[in-house]
Amino acid sequence: MPKNGMSRLAEANDHSPFASGASSARSIVGVLDAALVVVEKALKGVLFDCRMCGQCILHSTGLVCPMRCPKNLRNGPCGGVLVDGHCEVYPDRSCVWVDAYERSRRLPLWRDHLARLNPPVDWRLQGTSSWVNLARGRNRDAPAGWSASEQSSEGVRSESEGPPRSEGRR
Repeated sequence: MPKNGMSRLAEANDHSPFASGASSARSIVGVLDAALVVVEKALKGVLFDCRMCGQCILHSTGLVCPMRCPKNLRNGPCGGVLVDGHCEVYPDRSCVWVDAYERSRRLPLWRDHLARLNPPVDWRLQGTSSWVNLARGRNRDAPAGWSASEQSSEGVRSESEGPPRSEGRR
């Protein structure tokens, strides 16, 4: 997180009158962050079975948490989806991505977001608030080697093509 002027002053001069103020501000922000994690986990856990990845893309996946996939796939199903639409790892459960496709078709907004390529999960954000990360821009940090330019029109599926395919996009 970029440091504000008061934080930089406090670090440069430990005897600065701002040192205790900056420390207090950081502890208040830490408490607020922790409180938001508790609230977000409670709400999204109950409503969406959220796994608190810190980079929420529920709007892009028909309000189905893609982190429920046992393989943590974020851009579509693996090649092992069973004929009946169930998961190959847990055959008693339906595939998260089949659910995401079906539910996204019923959304009045964000319907086309299922076709977007999402960046890989930044595991450093696991357990943090996606709301805070969104506000601070941390949810936009992508790993080295990945860029949004990979979201070419070639990767976009039309609605008539059916559920997303993984074809190497994980």
